[in-house]
Amino acid sequence: QVQLVESGGASVQAGGSLRLSCASSRSISSFDSMSWYRQAPGQQRDAVATITRAFRTNYTASVLGRFTISRDNAKDTVYLQMNNLRPEDTAVYYCNAVIQTNKGWQRFNNHYWGLGTQVTVSS
Repeated sequence: QVQLVESGGASVQAGGSLRLSCASSRSISSFDSMSWYRQAPGQQRDAVATITRAFRTNYTASVLGRFTISRDNAKDTVYLQMNNLRPEDTAVYYCNAVIQTNKGWQRFNNHYWGLGTQVTVSS
């Protein structure tokens, strides 16, 4: 079983910075990718940033240039550095890990989730 524990959420003013952490109970080198998602009230959960085992990164357009995802394999932790925060960044942020498995010709993505950490940005 995999446990992902997020931390670092807080209330900040617009323009401020936060660093979220996601600590894994399992070696993060075993995951094909790790991501940060966020969900605002009444909204769907959307991907914010992803980092693969090969350290390739991908970001949703609204956070490009402001957020940075990184990983420390020695600490089994993934981070999300968030700068120049905006009120629209307010959401619960979730850590996600994916392990891909193959069954015959089919590939499956096995998702693991943390419980989330609240980020609130006031104007």
